[in-house]
Amino acid sequence: MTQPSYHSKTRAEYLIATGRVILSAFFLFAVWLDPSEPTRYAATAYGILSGYLGYSLAIGALTWRQAFGWSRLHLITHSIDLLVFACLMFLTTGPNSPFFVYFIFILVCATFRWQWRGTLWTAVAAMSITLLLAWYPSNLLLEHSFELNRFIIRIAYLAVVAGLLGYLGAYEESMREILAMLSQWPRETLPQEPGADGQGMLGHAAAILKVPRVVLLWEEEEEPWLHLLCWTAEGCRYEWKEPGIFGDLVAGGLERASFFCREAGSDRALVVCNTAGGLQQRRCAPLHPEFVRYFNVSSACISPLGGEKVSGYLFALDRSHLTPDDLVLGGIVAREIAARLDHALLLKQLQQGAAADERLRLAHDLHDGLLQALAGAGLQLAAASRQIATDPAAARENILQVQQLLASEQRDLRTQINDMKPLFSRRKTEEFGLPKRLEELAGRIKRQWEVACSVTCHTPAPRLQRSMAREIYFVVHEALINAVRHAEATTLRAEIHFDTQWARITVTDDGRGFGFQGCFDQDQLSDLKRGPVTLRERIDALNGKLVIDSSEHGARLDITLPLMELGG
Repeated sequence: MTQPSYHSKTRAEYLIATGRVILSAFFLFAVWLDPSEPTRYAATAYGILSGYLGYSLAIGALTWRQAFGWSRLHLITHSIDLLVFACLMFLTTGPNSPFFVYFIFILVCATFRWQWRGTLWTAVAAMSITLLLAWYPSNLLLEHSFELNRFIIRIAYLAVVAGLLGYLGAYEESMREILAMLSQWPRETLPQEPGADGQGMLGHAAAILKVPRVVLLWEEEEEPWLHLLCWTAEGCRYEWKEPGIFGDLVAGGLERASFFCREAGSDRALVVCNTAGGLQQRRCAPLHPEFVRYFNVSSACISPLGGEKVSGYLFALDRSHLTPDDLVLGGIVAREIAARLDHALLLKQLQQGAAADERLRLAHDLHDGLLQALAGAGLQLAAASRQIATDPAAARENILQVQQLLASEQRDLRTQINDMKPLFSRRKTEEFGLPKRLEELAGRIKRQWEVACSVTCHTPAPRLQRSMAREIYFVVHEALINAVRHAEATTLRAEIHFDTQWARITVTDDGRGFGFQGCFDQDQLSDLKRGPVTLRERIDALNGKLVIDSSEHGARLDITLPLMELGG
């Protein structure tokens, strides 16, 4: 059972304390103004009411000032209220006493404090007091005649009021439990594991809706499947179905409305639906016969899923008593489930997109790094094989350089693999050492291709993240290798300038240029489908800019990369 919150209890105690003071004051004024018969007990009743007024003021002051939450004190004050009520009835006219209305106040107090259980026990106590006063030979003590008809009416009135207040207390307790469960929605998003233990998303929905079975049926955007998930206390069953297996699942006019029916298989079932114009009733076959047969549906409360990425229905099945409240609650639960499904699909798309981007980045890195290095190593080994007979020393030098190249590429490849592992990515990685790596790159190109190559950082490189430093290295690497391999350049020069936000790279060569002449920016190159494709894709992925000035005497590449974009 969910207990009332501290704030709701405090507000109830404020109201009870205020009501007690008002009632005691007006009862005292009434007795003083017109003492009840027999008059010889009026003074006693007046004294009790005077003391009760003082007691009410003391309790009220304590409550208004400190807002105490001691449950035992609530029980004590409740018992005192009952005792005072019984004494006043005994000293006036017994079951016919005008103080009988005070019982209603006590019943309301019990409902506020302990819901239907407090109402029940207070009503039993009040009726017991009334019966004892009726049984007691009051005509000897109080000198009045017993009125049976008024006694019966008051007993019935007390029972009916207690029943109504008890129902309200039980309803309020139920709503509080439902709100608590809604606020404690499980983190699970897409419960598709067969044989689940019922503690996931649909199990929670079944507990809120108070049904033994829940069926969730939905379709996703751009996916030609009907997803079907059935939850029972024994577990979950997940299936994929053809989209049209159940035809038009709900009757026409009910596609976007929440509705319930108690005889879903009947052609003339009474359907209560919640529409924009309020509750409406109609008689029809609300569900497709194949769906009713497949799940053996009798009574059902159906709520549409209104997600951005999903559409479908939530079916709460086999509950015998359904009310319009269930339509509202089912709609809330269905919207929560739809939001979770949307979230799961968006997360899945993001993960797929991230995986695709990572694969593309890895492909670029392998193409610009390892593949180019292996091509250069192959050329050096070919040269070494020709020099073995004529110049063994030069052949050994070439083989040694190939070994150094392979060792360097092996180190880079191992670093890339480790960066992709979560275990290694949590560790602090060593600095990439961009200036030194660029110097090594220039030396390697000189040796492999026998060309003049230089790479210069004109300003000190800022402290870059390892990922950004690697990207700059591969951009320079790709630009230089393209010039020497495809443009047959003999002189290569790369210059890099850094500021707080940008890395500006200029690569020039004396080759034969690209397959076009003139100056073009990145957008023009993409529209014309010209220029180095891999380099353009890498720069575009970094949100950078590329300008190529090509002629038959060489080419100039101006590359601008944002350092802040990747956290540089």
